[in-house]
Amino acid sequence: MTKFPLHTTDTAPQGSRAALEAVTRTWGFTPRMHATLAESPSALIGYETLWGHIASSTLTPVEQQVAYQAVNVLHGCGYCTMGHTFLSRQAGMDEATVARLRAGQLPEDGKLAALWSFTRAVAEARGEAAEAVPAFLGAGFTKANVLDVVAIIAAKVIANYSAALAAIPVEDFMSDPALAWTPTMAAAAE
Repeated sequence: MTKFPLHTTDTAPQGSRAALEAVTRTWGFTPRMHATLAESPSALIGYETLWGHIASSTLTPVEQQVAYQAVNVLHGCGYCTMGHTFLSRQAGMDEATVARLRAGQLPEDGKLAALWSFTRAVAEARGEAAEAVPAFLGAGFTKANVLDVVAIIAAKVIANYSAALAAIPVEDFMSDPALAWTPTMAAAAE
């Protein structure tokens, strides 16, 4: 497997340094995802731009995490599923929903279930899921939210695919057994 560097602000290409510095200030450390993405300024800046705009979308923090996890689990990304488990808890998501998402199952809450189902349908169909839009809107979401989901999927394609291609090592905090996740855990729950 090809080894990718974990960049610091000193080793990153010039075009990535300012973005990597900002990420480090925001998070209080340099996440290995970002340290890896720094190899390509366009990948790092594109990912960070999407991430920042999604955070200020009209989806609540819990709703954002539901959509993120729908894609992470679909793609089988351990790094991202573990990271978003942590972020889901930070957003105030209840443990039952966290567990269901990690198992690749619908949340019990009806609106969150509609969001999860729509996100999965769009990701699985590579966008060819126009027939799913009316039910999503009927669950109380907006046309802007349809496009917010597309942005979340785009961000997860960058992160999930990069984690797989570059074999990004998990963060130190992910060594917590409560965060451990592999695709077989979701498959076993189905």
